[in-house]
Amino acid sequence: MSADVIAKLKEHAAVPGRVWLRNGPVTYADLLAETGQLANALMALGLRKGDRLLLQVEKCEAVLSLYLACLRVGVVFLPVNPGYTVAETEHFLKDARPALAVVDSARVEGLAALGARTIPLDELLALAAVQGAGHDDPAHGPDDLAAILYTSGTTGRSKGVMLSRENLASNAEALVGLWRFTGADVLLHALPVFHTHGLFVATNCVLYSGASMIFQRSFSPGAVLAALPQASVMMGVPTFYTRLLGEAGLTRKACAHMRLFISGSAPLSPATHAEWEDRTGHAILERYGMTETNMITSNPYDGARKAGTVGLPLPGVEVRVTGADGLEVPLGEAGAIEVRGPNVFRGYWRMPDQTAKEFRDGWFVTGDLGAFDAAGYLSILGRAKDLVISGGLNVYPAEVEAALDELPGVAASAVIGVPHPDFGEAVVACLVPAAGAALDEAAVRSALRERLAAFKIPKRVLVLDDLPRNAMGKVQKAELRRAYAELFSSGSE
Repeated sequence: MSADVIAKLKEHAAVPGRVWLRNGPVTYADLLAETGQLANALMALGLRKGDRLLLQVEKCEAVLSLYLACLRVGVVFLPVNPGYTVAETEHFLKDARPALAVVDSARVEGLAALGARTIPLDELLALAAVQGAGHDDPAHGPDDLAAILYTSGTTGRSKGVMLSRENLASNAEALVGLWRFTGADVLLHALPVFHTHGLFVATNCVLYSGASMIFQRSFSPGAVLAALPQASVMMGVPTFYTRLLGEAGLTRKACAHMRLFISGSAPLSPATHAEWEDRTGHAILERYGMTETNMITSNPYDGARKAGTVGLPLPGVEVRVTGADGLEVPLGEAGAIEVRGPNVFRGYWRMPDQTAKEFRDGWFVTGDLGAFDAAGYLSILGRAKDLVISGGLNVYPAEVEAALDELPGVAASAVIGVPHPDFGEAVVACLVPAAGAALDEAAVRSALRERLAAFKIPKRVLVLDDLPRNAMGKVQKAELRRAYAELFSSGSE
């Protein structure tokens, strides 16, 4: 069993003056006291071990304290995107049946109308302020449920992913060792905190190493650049890096104090990887994970950080690539990515049949397609549902997108399959031009002929102002498929 999150908090709180948040500053001892007060406030409200607490608030420091307070009591933490409407949040209330919903004041009336027991975050903090800091934590086991995170639900009903204390602890320990976190590190935190990336990966790496963080309530290129000289590590999504590359202030001097830039949650283009290294002198470390598994693979700290790959399996995590028969495919061949290890979730909340479908012989079938190279690095070729089968031939969107991203004037690309009367599905490219660039459909298709086999070349190239993305920067291809489903309905190309 890995060291529990709260055990690490108490260990670092015993070190006088050890800083948790540079904002303030707030020490680990302060954090332990605050989580004790919040834990007592939750118990005063009647919550007990195993109850669910839904949290839907704008990003703030209190989110992290409440997450840890829930771990201390044994209350299951259920963060929800503050961008969701009341109608969207209703599903989580009905499915998870939280004992309490902690929300921003403006959301109280709407959620209460749905029958949820609600309290504004500021009222909970006021109640905590009059509680004692000492809290007698009940005994917790590694398999106890720590959190439920809901999937985005872009392909159907949003599923509640059940994460145990051991899921979180084992992943944190592996990442701290792999990414060389120490108590001297300062993490620049500009990610959302309703998602596994900003909530668990970022926060727990700091907690486990005794490091500190600069906590920013939203991502702003200017604010990030201003904080870089005081930080040593940054975790971001590809959008962070592309936007920062648009800032004249991004220089090697600005990044001189940094030791590591990490990217995840969406694919990082090789072009961005190369430009970042040229501008800053740092090679971005790309990793791969998902809500159900926490982190799975990572490019190495020492050694080649290969653009276009997500690196090697984490220590203690097994990854295999399988064919339609469920057997592993040879190196270099594409197939389904499956994962096994202490990082893999316990199952979907109240969905035992769906959980059973997602596992094969103890391996979690991720739904992603990928391939290992001879050095053991994994490349992600896209979601299985995004695979395009055109004229009976498999087209992996990631391969076409990589070729598109290399073309002059292309800022972003997304490749989808849409119905076609002759081929079954046709490859379609959706492109966003770089600032000041003009993209021509015929010229793009012509340029690709030097890079791709004929059946992989998009039958249409659509130039858009932007691509639909979720809060973590992932392109929502289901929206694009719906929008262009009738593109070839007349049978013309």
